[in-house]
Amino acid sequence: MIEIRRAADRGVAEHGWLSSRHTFSFAQYFDPEQAGFSDLLVINDDRVAAGRGFGRHPHRDMEIFSYVLEGALEHRDSMGNGSTIVPGDVQLMSAGSGVAHSEYNPSPKDPVHFLQIWILPSAASLGAPPRYQQMHVDAEEKRGKLRLMLSPEGGDGALAVRQDARVYAAQLTGDETASLTLPSERYAYVHVAEGEVTLNGIALKAGDGAKLRNEQALTLTQGRDAHVLVFDLRAGETPPMR
Repeated sequence: MIEIRRAADRGVAEHGWLSSRHTFSFAQYFDPEQAGFSDLLVINDDRVAAGRGFGRHPHRDMEIFSYVLEGALEHRDSMGNGSTIVPGDVQLMSAGSGVAHSEYNPSPKDPVHFLQIWILPSAASLGAPPRYQQMHVDAEEKRGKLRLMLSPEGGDGALAVRQDARVYAAQLTGDETASLTLPSERYAYVHVAEGEVTLNGIALKAGDGAKLRNEQALTLTQGRDAHVLVFDLRAGETPPMR
């Protein structure tokens, strides 16, 4: 079964310096039917104005994944990490027992467009020491295929996430095809970050998402400058928010 989440149905937050679209319930946007999907809790599609950003604030026991589509994002945290991530960079902060961080657009004139994604950590990793990981993935590594970016084991060019989850990215145009086999005990979520693509015969546009349950495979075809994230997740529903 495939359940489509259209871009226009997402939550909207407009703060002047920040324009955000929430796939799942977040901050002032509340939809009890959109509390997350399996261990995927947040996908925020954020555009931050030049010279603005999120001031220092704390997190605990959350896997926080930032993925820049346009512009640059400057990161600082209480572990002493400082970096500027740009398109192609993959940033993962495991909040664990507690960490404070800020995310800022350092450009004096250009906005930054990025995805902020939260994944719930495993019960066994709750309270673990916080950690920070970052890597760069060239566009060609994602061209016409699903490139693994996050996995429980890490290694082999992927960052280690503290959950039984895997995150892939693909960029597709024309007759390129990318597929992923889904065992019966797995769910999947597909988020179209940019462009257009067809998922198992269903046309999707930028900002659209899809929940996959009891599907044997997912296949991405007919891309038009498509940039897609795929989440391979444990089977199970996120408890509804009340």
